[in-house]
Amino acid sequence: MVGSTRQVTVCGGAIFCVAVFSLYLMLDRVQHDPARRQNGGGNFPRSQISVLQNRIEQLEQLLEENHQIISHIKDSVLELTDTGAVSPSGQLPFRSANGSWVLPFDGRPTFLSVKPQDCQFAQGRRGQTDLQMLDVYSLLKFDNVDGGVWKQGFEITYEPGEWDSEPLQVFVVPHSHNDPGWIKTFDKYYTDQTQHIFNNMLVKLTEDPRRKFIWSEISYFAKWWESADMHKQEAMRKLILGGQLEMVTGGWVMSDEANVHYFAMIDQLIEGHQWLEKNVGVTPRSGWAVDPFGHSATMPYLLKRANLTSMLIQRVHYSIKKHFASTRSLEFMWRQAWDQKSSTDIFCHMMPFYSYDVPHTCGPDPKICCQFDFKRLPGGRVNCPWKVPPRAVVEANVAERAHLLLDQYRKKSKLFRSKVVLVPLGDDFRYDKALEWDQQYLNYQRLFDYMNSHPEMHVQAQFGTLTEYFTAVYKANNVPQGARPPDYPVLSGDFFAYADREDHYWSGYYTSRPFYKSMDRVLESHLRGAEILFSLAVAHARHTGMEGRYPTSDYTLLTDARRTVALFQHHDAITGTAKENVVIDYGNRLLHSLQGLKRVIINAAHFLVMKNKDVYRFYQTEPFLETDDRRATQDSLPQRTLIELDQSGPRYLVLFNPVEQDRLCVVTVLVNSARVRVLTEDGQTLPVQLSAQWSSASQMSAEVFQASFMVRLPALGLAVFHLYDSADTPMTLRSETLLRLSGRGQTAHAVDPLPLRSQTADPQPFYTSTQSLTLGFSGTTGLLEVRGGELKVQIQFVTYGTRSSKDKSGAYLFLPDGKAKPYSQKEPPVVRVVEGPLFSEVVAFYQHFQQTIRIHNVPGVDGLSLDVTTMVDIREQSNKELAMRLVTDIQNDDTFYTDLNGFQMQPRRRFLKLPLQANFYPIASQAYIQDSQHRLTLHSAQALGATSLESGQLEVILDRRLMQDDNRGLGQGLKDNKKTANRFRLLLESRSTGNKVVDSGPTSFPSLLSHLTSAILNHEVIALPVLPKKRGIPPLHTFAPFTGALPCDFHVINLRSIQHQDTHSPSPYTALILHRKGLDCGLETPNPGFNCTTTEGQLGLSSLFRNLDLQLLQPVSLSLMYSSPPMANDSSVSLEPMEISAFRLKLR
Repeated sequence: MVGSTRQVTVCGGAIFCVAVFSLYLMLDRVQHDPARRQNGGGNFPRSQISVLQNRIEQLEQLLEENHQIISHIKDSVLELTDTGAVSPSGQLPFRSANGSWVLPFDGRPTFLSVKPQDCQFAQGRRGQTDLQMLDVYSLLKFDNVDGGVWKQGFEITYEPGEWDSEPLQVFVVPHSHNDPGWIKTFDKYYTDQTQHIFNNMLVKLTEDPRRKFIWSEISYFAKWWESADMHKQEAMRKLILGGQLEMVTGGWVMSDEANVHYFAMIDQLIEGHQWLEKNVGVTPRSGWAVDPFGHSATMPYLLKRANLTSMLIQRVHYSIKKHFASTRSLEFMWRQAWDQKSSTDIFCHMMPFYSYDVPHTCGPDPKICCQFDFKRLPGGRVNCPWKVPPRAVVEANVAERAHLLLDQYRKKSKLFRSKVVLVPLGDDFRYDKALEWDQQYLNYQRLFDYMNSHPEMHVQAQFGTLTEYFTAVYKANNVPQGARPPDYPVLSGDFFAYADREDHYWSGYYTSRPFYKSMDRVLESHLRGAEILFSLAVAHARHTGMEGRYPTSDYTLLTDARRTVALFQHHDAITGTAKENVVIDYGNRLLHSLQGLKRVIINAAHFLVMKNKDVYRFYQTEPFLETDDRRATQDSLPQRTLIELDQSGPRYLVLFNPVEQDRLCVVTVLVNSARVRVLTEDGQTLPVQLSAQWSSASQMSAEVFQASFMVRLPALGLAVFHLYDSADTPMTLRSETLLRLSGRGQTAHAVDPLPLRSQTADPQPFYTSTQSLTLGFSGTTGLLEVRGGELKVQIQFVTYGTRSSKDKSGAYLFLPDGKAKPYSQKEPPVVRVVEGPLFSEVVAFYQHFQQTIRIHNVPGVDGLSLDVTTMVDIREQSNKELAMRLVTDIQNDDTFYTDLNGFQMQPRRRFLKLPLQANFYPIASQAYIQDSQHRLTLHSAQALGATSLESGQLEVILDRRLMQDDNRGLGQGLKDNKKTANRFRLLLESRSTGNKVVDSGPTSFPSLLSHLTSAILNHEVIALPVLPKKRGIPPLHTFAPFTGALPCDFHVINLRSIQHQDTHSPSPYTALILHRKGLDCGLETPNPGFNCTTTEGQLGLSSLFRNLDLQLLQPVSLSLMYSSPPMANDSSVSLEPMEISAFRLKLR
């Protein structure tokens, strides 16, 4: 071997000498070739200049040729070293006795070292909370007793003298709920209504300093601001800074809370807060969420981390509202279930009644409250359904009107612990006309003036903002802002599922329009990847003094994508509850931003993989890399890019790993040749599994092939590979395919050189295996049916119908016609079994779906779970919902676990006292069931609705097609279904011996392996082919951003370039947002395939980034608005388990 290396060096050296000598001769020829001299006279200087120009051009050309010669030498040197086709470990792949393949592996020893202290958190004692939502569910009857005027409540009484010693304080808070898309698109709403609300607000609030207003959706406010002149901007800024107009929550939208991932929840909050900081200079103090359909416990945590002190929620199950009202628990400290102290507490106000409109906000009787919605005065477009219209307030009726309204205020106040009452005054898109501002503000001011001038009424009433209300509550209780008032309850848990009346549970929207739920997550993963690569590329460009040559203008593409992702978190967007044309508008925005992000990633990757940054050139029109895939339209599935190989030389491929740990995994690319070799950057040949690209269930493509190979990629890094069209080597192995057909005239055609067999299916189970997994499949259905070892795991498909009565399922509601029925079709499915050294897969083709179950023969995370893709197309169905059900022997009884926003796990109980649809919960990323022996986790790459309806079962609804509206204002069914790919990972874990304790109580945590599985599912490797260049490709190398490994319980949520104060470009600062995961160490942890250690939450940042200097390390609040003093640059940062923290960095 030493001899052959020496030969290579000598040959290479010789070729290099020849190349240099020939370059010298060529230059010499240029100088002495008389034919190249200028002809004719002309004026002397100009001809001299053109001679020089010619010389320079010739030199450039020669240098290009030389560059090509050198790169060809490099390739031939690689060819020479590689003739033995030896893998990194010096072995060839072989099959073991049980038929599974054994692969040569880079053999790096990997170790797992989790400190016992990092395991204690999951077992630790939790502080007791007064209200645990699971206990509340156990306690309540969920009966729907008629409560009189307050239908879902009870009669409220009071003693007339109750306010004699402490008068009632009333804060009437005018608001307008503006959906950024629902019945109309975002732009149409803005043009028709929202812009007029702002323009009237400027005039009408200025007329009287006692008038107040609150606003929450920054997406609309920013749009208005950008079109307003400086005078209007200044006037609006004055209203905000003067306290007449309050920005509440301050997110880009009022986010949904069921389907959204915490990455996007944080990002839309940052986008709104950063906009406010830059343009207005204001920091929101209070949260306002009146319309999301149920509330997640993740939201209070994020608001608390962003330094908000109080929050308000509205859409909560009517039985829970009634229970909380009767125990005066509508205001509480909301604490995270996993919090061992009280550091996550935030003060929360729950609105008591049915809706946030005026009839349901002044007090318990909507018939009376409606009379005080002065937009409904006779002659207008809106009236009162209770048949008693409002009357304008005049001298003659003011006393009677004021007493009638005060009675409602007092009754509402009886449901709370303080003598301060909050009365929102508004509804959807209210206050768009000047008349309404006058009607509401003038009539209410007359009522307030009367009340306040009659001391015997013992009331102080005024317009107020949300924060003014909360401030008065704290003051009445003698506690500082945001502190827990004495005797106020502490609550943990969440508020899903929501029902607004009867058995109308809003659990349908957890799955509605899954195509876009899935596309949203692809966009989020791209946004995170683009943010991180952009921040690193700009920092490295600054470090090397090349800032001027890097396309920092890509920052506008990042901003656009941030705002698109943020907009889509709106509670009528990701929920799938908007009109069809609005959905198309969202879809086009998502696609446009996805394309922009792919450009940002390509431009950053181009700069970072250049070995010699001096030869880096950026051409807007000539991208260096191609995208990994393309989407023809906003509602089509992605098509992977084909890499065209030819004899002339290698194609280069850059792989981006968006996960913060090293990654060992199988990567598949499409090539146009069955003759393919893959080399690493340093010339090692990798084993390649060559498989067919299928054009139908049984038809192979003759032009396109799949090449799969195993790679090790650096954390958040880029690696370079070379692909050749070359004769077979022992390292290219072909997949073997078996088609199981039902026999009726079905045929299969092989394409050379891939082997294909077919047989008539029989009912006997069949098996496929890797070194770590063996899977059994039903011979009849082609679906998973593992009975190996001690546990059964079976996949079934079932369908739900909808009721025959008047109330039917729609975009929001799930109203099934009873238990699900097994999915059935007349013809048996075609089943395709593909086996090979790197992966094996079984694909079952049904009429309305096809399911692919794939296992990777790779050590570590990628090889320990099943990759499950279910392609669903129910466009021929009517009023049907398709579900995938896992049936196992796990004895979980009535307990199961669903995640909240990909951030935390929430234990659930199936209650027989509740209807079937009430037992469904949202999953953003996973659900599991467990007993003392096993835990089975279904990881999901998109938000869906899930449940466990019987012990041992776990099911998820994949798509729903509904032909009618469900009477919640949308006015449409769900008929715009798409062909949708639902992606999952199925992970079965065993409890380690001596660890048979199953979680009981309000917390549960995934294992380390489970966290890593979720990461690889949600952040796929992005494969970017280098575009062939006539001039040859300059030398490329691996980019690994970190000097060492991050602790493997840390997740980099984002590395986000912070906006410049004046321009649309990035500032020198970057926000690093970290999350330390909570771990359950009681499950057996196999080798993850990379070095994995934990550090009790410590992370040194000063030397973390390779070849960059850390010039500032400053802890900041989650939305970057509040800063702590900078830390010493060499400090470690420290995070508690579950903590999310943000830091402002200056890297260069």
